[in-house]
Amino acid sequence: MKLFAPGSLLSYSGFRRLWFSSLLVTIGGAAFPIALAVTILDNGGDATSLGVILAARVLSSVLLALVGGVWADRLPRKYVMIGADVYRGILMLGLIFTTASNFPTWALAALVFAMGAGDAFGFPASGAILPSVLPSEKLPAGNVLRSISSKIGQVVGPGIGGLSVAIIGGRMTFAVTSFFFFVGTALLLDIKEKPREAVEVAPSFITDLREGLVTVWRTPWLAACIAMSSLQLMVVLASENVLLPVISRREFHTNSVFVTAAVMFTIGGTVSALISMRVKPKHPGQVAVLIWGFFAIAPLVLAFPSSEALIIIGYLVAGISIGPWEAYWSTSIQREIPQELQGRVFSVDYMGSLGLMPIGMALVGPLTKVFGEREFLITAVIFHLIVCGLVLLVPGVKDLRTPDSSKSEQARGQLPD
Repeated sequence: MKLFAPGSLLSYSGFRRLWFSSLLVTIGGAAFPIALAVTILDNGGDATSLGVILAARVLSSVLLALVGGVWADRLPRKYVMIGADVYRGILMLGLIFTTASNFPTWALAALVFAMGAGDAFGFPASGAILPSVLPSEKLPAGNVLRSISSKIGQVVGPGIGGLSVAIIGGRMTFAVTSFFFFVGTALLLDIKEKPREAVEVAPSFITDLREGLVTVWRTPWLAACIAMSSLQLMVVLASENVLLPVISRREFHTNSVFVTAAVMFTIGGTVSALISMRVKPKHPGQVAVLIWGFFAIAPLVLAFPSSEALIIIGYLVAGISIGPWEAYWSTSIQREIPQELQGRVFSVDYMGSLGLMPIGMALVGPLTKVFGEREFLITAVIFHLIVCGLVLLVPGVKDLRTPDSSKSEQARGQLPD
């Protein structure tokens, strides 16, 4: 299918602008850590100070995610996204000046912490805006294509950041990263959102915040999947993130295995997402969870690193495990959750998924010293598979919707047959 042919995804002006904006912002966001790391190390920082500063951004985004979700439901979502992108772009420009001298580590961490607020506001708004720019039947394909733009940006961004650092240095690369954010923001200006119903009496901020949490709690399949993600990212993803570079350098004396494995993981995820975009299983949640189980291959090959090829092929297969989630998860939220609540629900998803991961990453080193590296990784594999099996027992997870809701929705004409 031609990309811009009538009826294709990119033939929708709003989605086209959103897609290219997301691509540019992701490139800028992926190039930013390269510039930050080089600048900090050039100014005499070490791995500890770099870790503290990078963690500050993640911590901020997790703590403020629910606040960002409330405002994504209160305001036009494109304006929330524009504000978040401009805010981050300005802070990046500010880093050019604050890193010009021996700026205190705590002060730099505070500035990067402030940048995390932009992530907290931008993510829920970007997830909730898609139903405003695409018809319902196009949502699965739209979510996959946006996921692909994210993957492209995550591969291209570090390359652009590294090239820029080599040419103009780390500090001035912040200007390059901010440029991507500003251009991406400009593309959002002409997006036309569908109007949402106005409420006669606006609820308090705390009421809005509570309503998002209650919505997730009262939707068992939604709460169960978020809990699954939170636990598995803390134990499994955190362990392989930390140990992949350590093991590959130790066993094969090169960084190429680590880099190639990461690229193959992205390729596997992209291929499976494209396939999932065209397949409409009867039980999408069941398919997504079962295939997600294959992610256990990543820690498994790290536990038995007999060859470079094994690691690389293992990560390709592990990457395939994420495609169905990218095709079905966001679409299910966009279809099952009322439009006026989607920003808050996406923010709970964001906070729940990432909230425990920093703890897991901090504990990987000490735990492997106590229990042994291989034993820890095998335990992570078993844990991952058990959690996948348990979550399928929760009502609604197999279909990613509240039981019997499909019949009532079709009766009201809100879902296609």
